Amino acid sequence: MSINTFDNYPLSWKPDKSKLSRPYYKSLAIDLEHQIITGILRPGTKLPPQREIADYLDLNYSSITKVYSICQKKGLIYGIIGKGTFVAAHPVTDSTLLVSDYTDTFINMGALNIFSEYSSYAENAIQAVIKRGQLHKFLEYSNSNGLPHQLAAGVRWMEQLGIHTDIQHTVIVPGSQNALTIILLSLFSSGDKIATDTYTYANFIELAKMLQITLVPIDSDENGMIPEDLYRKCQNNQIKGLYLMPSSTNPTGNLIPEQRRTQLAKIIRKEHLLLIEDDIASWLCSAQGNIIPSIHDLVPEHCVYICNISKVLCTGLRIAYLVFPDQYRKQLLHGIYNISVKSSGLDAEIITELLLNGDAFHLIKQKYRACQKASELYEKFFPHVYEQEDRPNFYKWLPIFSNKPYEKIEQDLLDRGIRIYHSSRFSVLKEQEVNYLRVSISSAGSMANLKKGLSILQKYISEFSD
Repeated sequence: MSINTFDNYPLSWKPDKSKLSRPYYKSLAIDLEHQIITGILRPGTKLPPQREIADYLDLNYSSITKVYSICQKKGLIYGIIGKGTFVAAHPVTDSTLLVSDYTDTFINMGALNIFSEYSSYAENAIQAVIKRGQLHKFLEYSNSNGLPHQLAAGVRWMEQLGIHTDIQHTVIVPGSQNALTIILLSLFSSGDKIATDTYTYANFIELAKMLQITLVPIDSDENGMIPEDLYRKCQNNQIKGLYLMPSSTNPTGNLIPEQRRTQLAKIIRKEHLLLIEDDIASWLCSAQGNIIPSIHDLVPEHCVYICNISKVLCTGLRIAYLVFPDQYRKQLLHGIYNISVKSSGLDAEIITELLLNGDAFHLIKQKYRACQKASELYEKFFPHVYEQEDRPNFYKWLPIFSNKPYEKIEQDLLDRGIRIYHSSRFSVLKEQEVNYLRVSISSAGSMANLKKGLSILQKYISEFSD
């Protein structure tokens, strides 16, 4: 046995040697996981180099390598080449938002089902596709990236939303979540850094964690991401990508105006960032007749754009358009083929029918009016609680003044009959100065349900100040 010189060394993770059992690497992995989950080791904590732990415990270096590998696969820690190993930002709980959580036992004000009760147009489109026959064309495995007429319809739809491209630079994928998976697996590697809003799409946080990609939070104001902070973080970090939802940042609902988009585009170009522009809400601007140029159109050579159309027209039809520049074509098509995420030809044809027969425009007008009505109802329960753009939106960002654990707040609300998600699910940073709830006002199934849910929420929040 070697002479141990590390007994009094200030290691951030210092296992109790007397409590270890064989095989040591399993015992150590359990200890490390316990210290992370219980909060003893905080998110962002830099763990000791593997050789230091090995020397401290008088164990082989390979044993510690196994420990770190086990915990890394669980998403508890991540490594950056040349920097070290760190405790992950969201190691304790899973932030993933699952639509499948919905049941008839509560009012859904959590997952985003954007007025899915307005389904008659989609039902008519399905009947039209069936009536035309030739369904076999849409049930084959060929044309996995979309048929030419389907792509052309998508390109025309995006043009009216302020995104200009062509069918040579567009593919159809099965929803925006799959699009994000394709992009991260195809264009990024473990250890890469992507800048995001401090509060961002929860499933994107989880996806990045699974792929060991580091998210760098950027400060925001009422106009979205602050360009100066993005530039400053780019100088101090090797940031490769940028993730934005300009039309309605999830979960805050902020709209990035044209001037701010231009400022961000200049930084993207100067820093050679790869922008992921995730868009599920430009239709809100379109319905108002207020088209804002996309960031994609400002820096098309630096941007991969996702147009999620299923959220707009019919949530059950998992279709999104993925737009890319020439430089990323080969990698993305390679990723689509090898990840095997072929979109449904039948889903794509039903969406195409909605676009070509004009019903898509009638549907977004209907959903826009529903957004207005739901926003007015929300305002009656929570007037001017949080300053957002003066426009309807399908979720609201509600501050709450309680330090209860977020799981407890969500469970309290579920026990009262409503599903709502806490801001901890959306935070890239673990610590938050103010807590919020993201309240989906588009998923309750009816205005009567929404009114009932908002009443329950208002009463619950009033208890914090009693």
